[in-house]
Amino acid sequence: MTTESYYSSQDSHLVAVDCIILGFQNNEIRLLAHPRAMEPAKGGLSLMGGFVRSNESLNDAAIRVLTDLTGLENIFMEQVGMYGEVNRDPGRRVISCAYYALIDINTSDQSLLERHNASWMNIHQAGELIFDHSQMVLDALNILRRKAAIEPIGLNFLPQKFTLTHLQSLYEAIYDQPLDKRNFRKRMLGFDFLEKLDEVDKSGSKKGAYYYRFRND
Repeated sequence: MTTESYYSSQDSHLVAVDCIILGFQNNEIRLLAHPRAMEPAKGGLSLMGGFVRSNESLNDAAIRVLTDLTGLENIFMEQVGMYGEVNRDPGRRVISCAYYALIDINTSDQSLLERHNASWMNIHQAGELIFDHSQMVLDALNILRRKAAIEPIGLNFLPQKFTLTHLQSLYEAIYDQPLDKRNFRKRMLGFDFLEKLDEVDKSGSKKGAYYYRFRND
């Protein structure tokens, strides 16, 4: 048997990417979703995604989906895993590679979101998603929680300057539980990736709170 005949005799499958796009707003971790435009499950809430083109790697396909949707480049993105249950997509046999991406919601292009009929939802509503997308979101959230314990993931969610209260609100949203203020601040400042600024935010009190930013390095 020749190489060509061997490959052509094998079953073929569609390969897709699904993107779990997360942001932080109003003290909530938010997920970008849209109503599916075709059957099966037409109108159901779906992650943003698409099929991998013949000239694309998995990463290239995910980057294309993210850039086309948000208008942003150089987005923090990592692979969550592969999803290949035989009947995961009732339409065809589709194997999907899921990625999660973290963005500052305020920097995304709202007109592009509207064009794709996409909107932000609380991540805890992810159970409403179609197919196995809810499992993808749960797996991504577990990865995010592990990373948040040791890495400056706030860099991708927050504006350039923020208060420690704002930072704590982000971590409380990630872990879905309140955190002790004193212990949280001690731990964050102990990582040495925050830089204190001279500027003070007085929107919450007369005394105000100092702004911080992530170190350039």
